[in-house]
Amino acid sequence: MKIIACIKQVPDSEAKVKAEGGKVSWGDAPLVINPFDEYAVEGALQQKEATNGTVTAFCVGPESAKEALKHALAMGADDAILVSDSALNDLDTVGAARVLAAAINKIGGVEMVVFGRQTLDSGSGLTPAQTARVLGWPMLGLAGQIKVEGESVTVERVIEEGRQIVKAKSPVVISVVQSIGEPRYPSFMGIRKASKAEIPIWSLNDLGVSVPAPVVTRTELMNPPARDTNVEIITGESPAEIADKLADKILAEKVL
Repeated sequence: MKIIACIKQVPDSEAKVKAEGGKVSWGDAPLVINPFDEYAVEGALQQKEATNGTVTAFCVGPESAKEALKHALAMGADDAILVSDSALNDLDTVGAARVLAAAINKIGGVEMVVFGRQTLDSGSGLTPAQTARVLGWPMLGLAGQIKVEGESVTVERVIEEGRQIVKAKSPVVISVVQSIGEPRYPSFMGIRKASKAEIPIWSLNDLGVSVPAPVVTRTELMNPPARDTNVEIITGESPAEIADKLADKILAEKVL
C-alpha cells in the first residue's frame, strides 16, 4: 500500500503570536512539525507495517519545512517531498487542498492519505475534507483506529457522542486523532538517515497547476489596544473595617 502522510511546519506551541503589518507574526520562535501531524505520521507508519506498504511524508511550505519532513523521515517514513513556491505564500485551505491533490495525483498509485486532525496555526481542520473533495475520494475523519482488509478501509471515529465505525473503499483520505497511538520517538539511526536525506522540491510548474485563486478573504489584523490599569490596596485594622472602606469606595466610584 502506498501511503501519504501530509504534514505542515508551524510555530512552536510556546510562541507568542502578535500582529505586525496587518499579518500574524510569531517573531523568532522556532518552527516545528505540527504536533497533530506527528499522529498522522504514526497512523501512516502503523498501516505501513500492517500492509507491508510505504510512507511518503508530504508538505506544502517554504524550504525551511524540510526540517519538519526530516522529523517524519526520522520517525520512519520512507521518503519525503516538499512543494515550495513563492506564489503559495498566502495559501488558504482551499488552495492548499488543490495543490495537495495535484501532487498526490502526480505521485500516482496512492491508496491512502493521512492528515492530523488540524494544524496548530490556523486550527480549521478543513484541509483533509477539502483535499478528499478535490480528489473525489471518500473522507474518513477523526479516526482513532484504522484497519485495512483488501480494498476496504474501516476506521473507528472518535466523536463527542462516542465511537462510530465507518468503512470505505480505497483510495481514501483519513484524518486521525490522538487515539491512533502515541507518536514513536525517532531512533538514532532514523535521525542519521534523515539528516542525510535529499528532499526533492516541486514547484507549481512541476505539478502543472496555476496559482490557486484565494477563496477566503483575509482582513487586516491588529493587536488589541493597550490598557492602563491601576491597583489600589485597601487596608484596615480588621476585616470589618476593610469591608466598610471597600463598600464606600464602590459607592463613590458608582460601580453599584
